[in-house]
Amino acid sequence: MTPTPLTYAVWYGLAFLTALSLVLFVTPLTIRVAINFKIHDAPDGRLKKHTQPTPYLGGLAVASGFVIAFGLLSTPASAKDQAMGILAGGFMVLLLGLYDDLTNLKPGVKFLGQLLAAVVIWKAGVQVNIGGLPWWANMGLTLLWITGVTNAFNIIDIMDGLASGVAFIAAIFLFAIALLIEDAPVVPFMAITLAGALLGYLRFNFNPARIFLGDTGSLFVGFMIGSLSMLVSYTDHNRLALATPVVLLAVPIFDTAFVAWHRARKGIPFFRGSPDHFALRLRHAGLSVRQVVLRVYAVSVTLGGVALLIVFGPTEAVPWVLGAVGLLALLTAVLLSRLAPPPARAPAPATDERASGPPPASHGGSRSERRRAERASQSRDGDRTRSVTQGARS
Repeated sequence: MTPTPLTYAVWYGLAFLTALSLVLFVTPLTIRVAINFKIHDAPDGRLKKHTQPTPYLGGLAVASGFVIAFGLLSTPASAKDQAMGILAGGFMVLLLGLYDDLTNLKPGVKFLGQLLAAVVIWKAGVQVNIGGLPWWANMGLTLLWITGVTNAFNIIDIMDGLASGVAFIAAIFLFAIALLIEDAPVVPFMAITLAGALLGYLRFNFNPARIFLGDTGSLFVGFMIGSLSMLVSYTDHNRLALATPVVLLAVPIFDTAFVAWHRARKGIPFFRGSPDHFALRLRHAGLSVRQVVLRVYAVSVTLGGVALLIVFGPTEAVPWVLGAVGLLALLTAVLLSRLAPPPARAPAPATDERASGPPPASHGGSRSERRRAERASQSRDGDRTRSVTQGARS
């Protein structure tokens, strides 16, 4: 019996709600476990400027809800080799991030683990496939894309609800695009399930956050989004639509390029943190955490609409759309560069009375970054060393 559109609608809706419900149930348990085992981030008034100790391990809640919902509701059509490869690679990255949250991995070791996970999905058929390029070039682009997107979501995880909200919006638009142009349900099913898990998590991660993603979550979410984005046939209507995933994920990609540029100008190694993120500059300019995050959400939704236009809009308009996006990104980078970044060791800004409760300005970075900061502050130069995949929470 061939499934009808109504059958698919019910199935996708059930997957979304199941993942959502599971994460709503699991996250409070995760918070209690993290507190009991002291896996939390305590403020110190120097680098850690949130107002109270906040648990990590939010990524375990997201991954648990996603994987359980997938296991309960997947079908043979949605559990093909590609889906299994993504799950296997995602599990590897999840363990990698968890180990880094609990201990302290070196940047080279962490990047090697990401490369191995990327090879796993490559072997499963999840890969960039540009006609006319040799296999090794497509493989190189695959590894670059996966490690780049994975790290981009880790780097942008600098403020309550920022990375998880941007990932939720990307997953929703990825679901919509894949649903409209794909016959196979692998991407729509996995994308909508991930979106449900992220929305449930946002209940606890939006400002003021009760739990942080940690490297466990930001690496896992970035890896899943990056993997799923490679399985969609964007170019069925227009070859230039190959740029669709770059547009859809432009916010984390932009922030990664933005901080890389400013660190290079200052002579700061990319592996070492700095408060140059555009979100931290906006916060330092006077916006509240919620105001910054909601504006980034609006930009992400706009970019999702642009991605739909690129895939399904008039072919002759696509070059102009891509050109406009590029010019706007460049102009935005110039304007944001004129905003001063917050001092690396300044005290936390005063609480914005317009936001309910006592929202923190931002977090002091991923747990491994802050561990490195604490250790380095005891050395004679006081440098704050960090891993390649971590953004500074200031």
